[in-house]
Amino acid sequence: MSENQNPSTNTHQPKIKVCGLTQLAQILELVALKIDFLGFIFYEKSPRYVLNYLSLEQISEIRHYGKVGVFVNESVENIIEISEKANLNFIQLHGDETEHFISELKQKLNPKIEIIKVIRIGNQSSNELQKTINQNLLSINYFLFDTDSQTFGGTGKTFDWNILNEVKIPIPYFLSGGISLENIHQLSTVNQQPFAIDINSKFELEAGIKDLEKIKELISKFKNPNEMIF
Repeated sequence: MSENQNPSTNTHQPKIKVCGLTQLAQILELVALKIDFLGFIFYEKSPRYVLNYLSLEQISEIRHYGKVGVFVNESVENIIEISEKANLNFIQLHGDETEHFISELKQKLNPKIEIIKVIRIGNQSSNELQKTINQNLLSINYFLFDTDSQTFGGTGKTFDWNILNEVKIPIPYFLSGGISLENIHQLSTVNQQPFAIDINSKFELEAGIKDLEKIKELISKFKNPNEMIF
């Protein structure tokens, strides 16, 4: 697969995104492990705020086709500047961005960069969730469903995945929120399988420091059909 080639949506097995990366040596090892997506958090209040650890130039030099910049209620101008300087492939909007905001961003963004819109799932009904899904289809390429929190993710908490069986999801989606080695088998209960799973705090030694052995174990589970059935 070439550096700029997007991951295919044709394979049945979910792809893997590792989010909250801060350590260059770990990132390079994940690249060698052929992890599909690398998530960099550009939200200053996050303990995994990547610019406390790496420069935009360092991120730009990482040769990978799935570099995702995670933003929370950031300005269009800053997102575009960071995406260009860090050579990002995807923009993940994790805040309260409106349809109008996303449309403006899409118009100004490099057309090669795809947009992932996060829908935070808390106590809403399936009807409310369906309405949110339907309202956000025009300018995005993927959804990401995560557990709702005041900290905008990274809580290690899982929402009830059954709600996804009660709605229609017309585009590929990422599944996030407390995914671990202990609950990954429960993916089999989801009718429309995720395009990718998004792992973070359950695969860490501490915030921003990944447990590479756990990630390798996850990859092994995905490769072993006797352990993981999708």
